[in-house]
Amino acid sequence: MSMNVAPEISFSGEQGKVNYAAALRQYPAQAIVDLKAMRDNMAHLVSVVGGPHSGTAVMGVVKADAYGHGLLPSALAALAGGATWLGTAQSHEALLLRKLGIGPERCHILTWVYNGTQVPFDELIAADIDVSVGSLPGIDAVAAAARKLGKPARVHVKVDSGFGRNGFTPAGFDAALAKLVPLAKEGVIEIIGQWSHLAVADSPDVPEFVASTDRQIETFKDFTRRMEAAGIAPQIRHLANTAATLDRPEIHFELTRPGIGLYGYEPDPAMGTPRDWHLTPAMRLQAQLGTVKDVEAGHGISYGRTYLTPDNTSTAIVPLGYADGIHRSASGFDMEGAKHVEKHGGPVRIMTTQGARLLRVCGRVCMDQFIVDLHGSADELGVHEGDTVELFGPGRGEDFAEPTADDWARAADTISYEIFTCLRNRIPRLYEHAAEVLPSEDLVKLDASTLL
Repeated sequence: MSMNVAPEISFSGEQGKVNYAAALRQYPAQAIVDLKAMRDNMAHLVSVVGGPHSGTAVMGVVKADAYGHGLLPSALAALAGGATWLGTAQSHEALLLRKLGIGPERCHILTWVYNGTQVPFDELIAADIDVSVGSLPGIDAVAAAARKLGKPARVHVKVDSGFGRNGFTPAGFDAALAKLVPLAKEGVIEIIGQWSHLAVADSPDVPEFVASTDRQIETFKDFTRRMEAAGIAPQIRHLANTAATLDRPEIHFELTRPGIGLYGYEPDPAMGTPRDWHLTPAMRLQAQLGTVKDVEAGHGISYGRTYLTPDNTSTAIVPLGYADGIHRSASGFDMEGAKHVEKHGGPVRIMTTQGARLLRVCGRVCMDQFIVDLHGSADELGVHEGDTVELFGPGRGEDFAEPTADDWARAADTISYEIFTCLRNRIPRLYEHAAEVLPSEDLVKLDASTLL
C-alpha cells in the first residue's frame, strides 16, 4: 500500500477526487495551490495598510503566471481578498486577464515591461489597462496609439529612485516632463500614477540598506514635487513592495504593490518567516516516487559520482528534475564523492513506518529526476514506488518536519521567488478551496478539471 506524506487534500466533492486521480495519471508530481490561503494573505495585506477605506489601495502582483501559481486563479483569489488592482509585468498577461473576464469595472490593471517599439499599446488602451512609461520612446509610442484610438491612455510615470532599472533618472526627468506635460494638456494621456521600485527594503537588518531605502524615498518625493510643479501631479503614488507594505507604513501612499506576500512568503529570510508576518504559503509541491531499490555501500549516485552511499541502503527516485524547474544547484554532495565537498541537497519529506523523515537530494539533479538516499532499508521503512512525498509546503511547524520553498532556496543558493517561478507547466496545478473562496461567477471562469 502506498503511503502519503503530504497534507490531506480538502476535496470539494466527488469531482475533485476525480480531478486529482486524473492529475496523478497525467504526471508523477502536482503543485497544489490553496486559494483560501491566498485570499487570506491578501486580506491581511489590505488590513496592514488600514483596510479597504484607508485611502490606500492594494495591488495583487500576478506577473509571471502569478509567480508560478496560475494567473487567473491567483488574480481571482487576490480580488476576493480585497485587492482592487492587479499588476503584470508583461502586457500579454494584462490583456489575458481582461479576456478571461476581469473587466475594468472590477479592478484596475497595470503593466510595465515592454519593448516600446512593438508593444500593443492600442490593445492595452482599448482594454482600459494602465501602462507604465519610463522612456522617451515609450511616451511617443503610447501617445501615438492613444491618438489613433481617440482614447486617452492611463499612464503611470516610472521614475528611477535608485534601483537602476526602469524609469527616468533625476537628470533625465526634464526631458520626460517636456513630452508628458503637453500630451496631458492635450488629453492624449491621463497621468494616473507615479511609481518606482525599492532595491533593498527587504534587508531591515543592514543599516546601510536602511539608509539606502531612506534615500530612495526622498528621491521619489522629489520626483513628485517636480511633477506637481510642472502641473501634472500624480493621482496616486506607489513605491511599497511586500517588504515596505509590511514594515514601512510611511510610504504606503495611495497604493501598495505586494507580490511575494500574496503567495505567503516573506521577501527575504532576513525579515523572518511567513508566520512572523501572519502569512501562509499557498503552494505545496508533491511527487510520487519512482524506482525504489537496495544498493550497497560505496555506490555512486547520479552523474559525476558526487555522492557515494556511506552504507548499505535503499534509494528512491523522485521523478522531477531541472526540466521541471528543480534547480540543479540543489544537488547534494558528500565528502566521499568526486567533489569531496559536503553540500546538502534540496529537502524531501517522506513517510516511513517510523514516521515522517526529512531526506535530501543525493547526487546531481538530472533533467527529469533526482535520487534520495533513504539511509536504511526501504522494506523496513515501508517506502515503496508510488508513495507520495512532499518537496515543500507551508511549513507547519517542527513536529511536521515540513520543508518550505525557503529551504529549497537555501539548498539552491537562490530565493523562494525562483523556486516557484521556475516550476514548469507540465506539473499540473490543482486548486483547493476554490468554491469556498470564489463567487459562482468567478468559479466558472476557471478550468473545472483543475479544481479539487
